[in-house]
Amino acid sequence: MPSIHFQDGSARAVANIFCIGRNYAAHAAELGNQVEPEPVVFLKPTSALLEEGQPLRLPAFSQDVHHEAELVVLIGQGGKHIAPEAALQHVAGYALGLDLTARDLQTVAKQKGLPWTLAKGFDGSACVSRFVPAAALPAPGEATFSLDVNGQRRQSGDCRMMIYDLPFLIAYLSDRFTLQAGDLIYTGTPAGVAALQAGDQLALSLPGLIDARFEVA
Repeated sequence: MPSIHFQDGSARAVANIFCIGRNYAAHAAELGNQVEPEPVVFLKPTSALLEEGQPLRLPAFSQDVHHEAELVVLIGQGGKHIAPEAALQHVAGYALGLDLTARDLQTVAKQKGLPWTLAKGFDGSACVSRFVPAAALPAPGEATFSLDVNGQRRQSGDCRMMIYDLPFLIAYLSDRFTLQAGDLIYTGTPAGVAALQAGDQLALSLPGLIDARFEVA
């Protein structure tokens, strides 16, 4: 079973990988998507996980793989029908991640009304930094993060700009699924997504807590 790691070297097994789409209005607009009345939820297989330090390999079946930088939540205590006011008590840690997307495959799937799995779930499409304990980020709803590619700022995220905040997302998911310890939630990406190329150097930063690097092989 795949695992994630904390900065202190401890590990946690991963259960499910939930991803939220269109959670920043500017990102939805840049792709010509409307904001939905409920969160857009999709899943990635655990085989998609790629921790920092491992080479990021683009799939041969896509010619247009985009980066999507996101805050990632690790569920430490599962549950069903979790109340929003108690939701953050179920979080064990936070990381930064990349929801890699084969945009060409996703575009075709959307046009045909088909699932996004091939575009979102390929090996290495769920990149993730090492985690920090939840206590290290006492106000995750106010967190800011960034992605630089080859030394240039590509994405700047501010969790206050989320359409659906973290307590709502945890409560929402727990109403529709039974959350388990080890579940990851990729919480959505801000504007600025773009295609990756071989040799690209990616740097994710959550100031004072996380600095993670990935290199496209």
